[in-house]
Amino acid sequence: MIEAVLNLQPEIIGILMIGCMLFAIFIGFPISFTLIFLGMVFGLWGFGNLVFYLMTFQFSGVMLEQTLAAVPLFVFMGILMEQAGLMERLFNAVQLTLSRTKGALYIAVLFVSTIFAAATGIVGASVTILGIMAAKTMNRSRYDVKLSAGCITAGGTLGILIPPSIMLVVMGPILEVPVTDLFAAAIIPGFMLAFLYTGYALIRCQLNPSLGPVLPEDMQPESMRDVWKEFFLGLVPPAALVGFALGSILLGFATPTEAAGMGAFGSFLLAAAYKKLSLPGFKDALIKTLEISALILVLVAASNFFGAVFSRLGTPTMLTEYLLTLDLPPYAILAMIMALIFLLGWPLEWVPIVLIIVPILLPLVDQLGFNLVWFGILVAVNLQTAWLSPPVALSAYFLKGVVPEWDLKDIYAGMLQFMVIQLLGLLLIIFFPQIALWLPEYLNASGP
Repeated sequence: MIEAVLNLQPEIIGILMIGCMLFAIFIGFPISFTLIFLGMVFGLWGFGNLVFYLMTFQFSGVMLEQTLAAVPLFVFMGILMEQAGLMERLFNAVQLTLSRTKGALYIAVLFVSTIFAAATGIVGASVTILGIMAAKTMNRSRYDVKLSAGCITAGGTLGILIPPSIMLVVMGPILEVPVTDLFAAAIIPGFMLAFLYTGYALIRCQLNPSLGPVLPEDMQPESMRDVWKEFFLGLVPPAALVGFALGSILLGFATPTEAAGMGAFGSFLLAAAYKKLSLPGFKDALIKTLEISALILVLVAASNFFGAVFSRLGTPTMLTEYLLTLDLPPYAILAMIMALIFLLGWPLEWVPIVLIIVPILLPLVDQLGFNLVWFGILVAVNLQTAWLSPPVALSAYFLKGVVPEWDLKDIYAGMLQFMVIQLLGLLLIIFFPQIALWLPEYLNASGP
C-alpha cells in the first residue's frame, strides 16, 4: 500500500498538491508558508532532491526581478497621497459643483474614486477614505443606503485595475508580458467601468429621484469661485503626479520601477507642500509600506516555487491536453476559466489567484492562442468581483468599519448590483477585445 502511494504518477501527485493547498488556505493557514511547505513535501515525493535546487533558482529569480521593485514604491506613493488629504478636497469640490444635480454625491464618489484609484491602487484605503468622506453627507442628504454603499465599494475596487495597479505589476512577470502593455490595456476598461457605474447610478436617480435627491439648501455653495479653487487644488496635483508617472511608462521614457520612484518622490513633495507631512506620519507610511510589500513579495516568491514544482510534476500539461481533447470551442474553455476565477474570487483575494491559479491555467491559455495581455485584463476585471462578492467581500467590512450605522445586509445588496455591472464589463471586453488591446497596439505601433 505504502509502495503504491510512493509510486504514484507525478501528475496525480500534482493534483493532490493543489487539493492540499486549497484546503490549507480555506481553513486559514498562512498562504506563503503553506506554499513553501507543500512545494517542498510534494516536490520531494515527486522528483526527489531536485526540489532544493528548484527552490533556490525560483527564489533568486524573484529577487532579481527588477519590475517587482516598483511594488513598494507604488505602495509608498499611495499611502503618502492618502495622508496628504487631497481626495477630501476634491470630493467636497465635486459635490458642491454638482449640488443641484440628482445623484450628485454618487457622481462625486465615483469621480474621486477613479482619481484615487490611479493615485493609490490600494482598495482598502480607497473604500475606507470614501466611506469617511461621503457616508455622513449621504445620510444627511437622505441618499439610498444600498446604492450609496454600492458606489463606494465599487469605486474603491477600481484601484486594482486602473494603472499604476500593483496587481498588474505583479501579473506582468507571471504572464511574461511587459507591464507597460498591461498598464496601457487597463486604462480604457478601467474608465469604462467607472462610466458604467456612474451611468447606472444616474439612471436609477432619474427613475426614482428619492434615491439621490438634490443637496439641502444649507449645503449649497455660497461662492462658485471658492468651489472651483478647491476643485483645482484637489484635482491638479494628484492628476499631474499620476499623469507624469503613468505617461513616462506608456511613452517609454521610464521603466515601471523608475516611474514608481518618481511617483513616490512626487507624493512626498506633495504631502510636504500641503503641510501634511510629519515625522510620525512619515514613519507610519514607511512601516505600512514595509508590511504590504513584504506580504506581496514573499508570496510572489513562495507561489513561484509552488508553481514551478507543480509544473515540474507535469499536471498542467496533463490538464491542458485533457481539456483540448474535449474538443470544445476556445471561447467555451475561456468561459470555464473565467467562471473558475469568479468562483475562487469569493473565498480568496486577488493575490493567491494571480500568483497560484493563473500560472496553472497559463499553458492552457497559451495553447488556445489567446492574447496574454487581453487575458490579463480579463483576469483583472474578473478579480474586482472578489472585493464585492460575499462571504469574504473585504470591501463590505472596510465600509462597515467606518460607517457602523449602515446595515451589513444593505451594504451587500448594494455591492451585488455593481458586481453585475462588473460582469457586464467583463463580457464587453470578451466580445470586443479592442477595448483592451487598442491602446497598447497603438502605442507599440507609434513607438520607436
